[in-house]
Amino acid sequence: MTTSSLDLASLLCSRLCHDLLSPVGALTNGLELLADENDPEMRQRCFELLEQSARISADKLKFFRLAYGAAGGFGERVAVGEAKGLVEALVANNARITINWAISADALPKPAIKTLLNFALFGIEALPRGGTLDLAVELRPEQIGDGTSELVVRAAGPRIAFDPSVGQALEGTLPEAELSSRTAPAAMLNQLAQTVGGRMQFALGEGALILGAVLPGA
Repeated sequence: MTTSSLDLASLLCSRLCHDLLSPVGALTNGLELLADENDPEMRQRCFELLEQSARISADKLKFFRLAYGAAGGFGERVAVGEAKGLVEALVANNARITINWAISADALPKPAIKTLLNFALFGIEALPRGGTLDLAVELRPEQIGDGTSELVVRAAGPRIAFDPSVGQALEGTLPEAELSSRTAPAAMLNQLAQTVGGRMQFALGEGALILGAVLPGA
């Protein structure tokens, strides 16, 4: 699968707009309700909903800025704590998902962080009825170069919801004509892995989705 940078960027923008439409739309609706509401208790409720929608919108923007964009530039390492905060913010209002971390490093190269964030999002979306999300990263030192990052994310729960075409895009086997805003993030990760000489893979079972990546020099 080969996709131009312009086409991929356009599809990622479409995905970003799609994911932000709901919380931003809730802000608009809340403001309209507030303008017509005179009851003090209902106005307070409107303010609470506006605050929640604003927080969700801001959290998603911060997440996508690093997961899709070039936040902070290219090439440098990113604090693992920052990635953890972004992922946990996505499930802050979903008590049905439990996140477990197994990352010993304090910072990871940008390609590894972008992969980790996108894998986490795939895993969260695969758990519509809740479950556990396990995220692990191991840095394997090399005698020459910056070493290799090995990432594994496992989403386990009832009725896993994962589109196989996303997995195909991740592994680079999805026909270019079938690429969409839904599969664009996975295609981006595939291109990222190719750039550093790495690979992506997935395994889908009845009760679990496993996503893996090996990124040399990342």
